[in-house]
Amino acid sequence: MTNHFDQQSRTVLLVGASRGLGQAMAAEFVKKSWHVVGTVREDGWTGLHDLAQGHPDQVTIEQIDITEPDKIAALRDRLSGSAFDMLFVNAGTANNDQAETIAEISTGEFVRVMLTNALGVMRAVEGLQDLVRPAGLIGVMSSGQGSIANNEKGGHEVYRGSKAALNQYMRSYAARHADDRRAMVLMAPGWIRTELGGPEAPFSIGETIPRLVDTLVAQQGTPGLRFIDRHGKTVPW
Repeated sequence: MTNHFDQQSRTVLLVGASRGLGQAMAAEFVKKSWHVVGTVREDGWTGLHDLAQGHPDQVTIEQIDITEPDKIAALRDRLSGSAFDMLFVNAGTANNDQAETIAEISTGEFVRVMLTNALGVMRAVEGLQDLVRPAGLIGVMSSGQGSIANNEKGGHEVYRGSKAALNQYMRSYAARHADDRRAMVLMAPGWIRTELGGPEAPFSIGETIPRLVDTLVAQQGTPGLRFIDRHGKTVPW
């Protein structure tokens, strides 16, 4: 694929933008006059398609499944020649019964969550990193539940573990790229009412995503890895 966006305009490659936080992020970037290449995992109409229909000059849709390395490589090939100011990997999942302890979860369900939330995300970062401009930003959606220091109540063990693993892998990635001028962000968005967050979450997408996007944009130009919340406050590892 050849990206026909004006290369002087700000562009974001947003992996996992079909619904929830990802779709809301795409809409917020459009409001800020960014160009968005957003990805969906499967065929079918999504909220991202609605956004693209309303803003055809700003939104392009690509397909990728981050659990399949060949799909990541294929997207990299399709976007060859494009340059993005930001790569943000939002894709993620949770086990069906989050009350399960690590001893209770089935092996298959554990592998599914870890593959999506840790291994798949890092494969996407590694596979798509060269598309990001030298002064750009590489970010992933983590969680405050990935903080080991803040885990005083337990619960959501498998999801917590997958996000803690993701944080550790991003820390290793940053160490391997210590001379990289790009900003790197692990974003803890907070507990938000989405399909994943559930109806009891205290914050709505409309209350949180504009601030989250503002914070990401503000991180550009500051090299190194940071684990922060949507307000830009450091989250303990």
